[in-house]
Amino acid sequence: MAISPTRVLRYETRDRKAYITLNRPEVMNALNTEICRAIAEAVREFGNDKELLAAIITGEGGRAFSAGMDLKETAQRDQGVSAANIGGGARAAFDELSNCRKPIIAAIDGYCLAAGLELSICCDIRIATVQSRFGLPEARRSLIPGPGVQLSRHIPMGEALLILLTGGHVSAERMYQLGYLQRLVADREALFREADAVADEIALCAPLAVQALKRIIKVGHSLPVPVMEQMAEPIRAAIERTEDRREGPRAFVEKRPANWKMR
Repeated sequence: MAISPTRVLRYETRDRKAYITLNRPEVMNALNTEICRAIAEAVREFGNDKELLAAIITGEGGRAFSAGMDLKETAQRDQGVSAANIGGGARAAFDELSNCRKPIIAAIDGYCLAAGLELSICCDIRIATVQSRFGLPEARRSLIPGPGVQLSRHIPMGEALLILLTGGHVSAERMYQLGYLQRLVADREALFREADAVADEIALCAPLAVQALKRIIKVGHSLPVPVMEQMAEPIRAAIERTEDRREGPRAFVEKRPANWKMR
C-alpha cells in the first residue's frame, strides 16, 4: 500500500531506491507531529517494499536538513493550546529509522541540529555538504536529547560531550574528521550524486547479506567481541543456506552480474 500523500514530506521511488524528502523548507524542515508521523510511515513503507534496496533521506530547500523539533508546536502544547504529542511522533520516526532492516543514507545539506541531527544518527550512512552545520543545542532550552545521547557511540566521548554540553555548532569538516560523516562533498548537486552512487553500490550486493550485516553490526556494536560472534553465528548460518549464497561465487566464476533472488 502506498503511503498517504502529505504536504510536509515527499516519498518517491526509482531505480530500486526510496527518496524521503522533508518538505517544510519555510521553517528549515523543523519536525512537527505531522512530519514525524509521515517519516515513520515512509520508512515503514520502504522497509516493506521488496523491490527497494536502499533509501536516501534529505531536506528540501538547501538551508537545512532539519533544524530540529518545531519548538512553536512544543510551546503551544506546553500552554495547552495544542494537544499534539510531538515527542511521541518523534520517537516513532526515530524507532522506524533505527529498526529498519535495510540501509538508509542521510544526505545532509545545511543545518542539521537537535532532532535533525538525531534523525541522521538513526541512519546508517551520512553524507554532507561542506557548508552543513551540526549541533545538539537542547541544553540551551532545558531539553534532553533522545538519540542524541548516542552521539558518543559515533565519535569520541569528549567530542560528544563538547557538542552536548555547550549546545554550539560544529562544522561539517570537523564531523567528517571525527568519523561521523562518511563522505563530504562540495555542494548540493554533488550530495545527491554521491548518495545515489553509494546506494547503487549497495544494490550490487546480495540484499539478504546486506540486511544480515546491518543487523549484526547495529546490534553487536556495543557487545564484547565473543558475544557479538555468538550473536552473529545463527545469522551467518541462515545466509549460508540461501540460494543467493551459492549464486555469488557462481556469478564471479562465470564473469557475470549476480542474479539475487532474495532467498
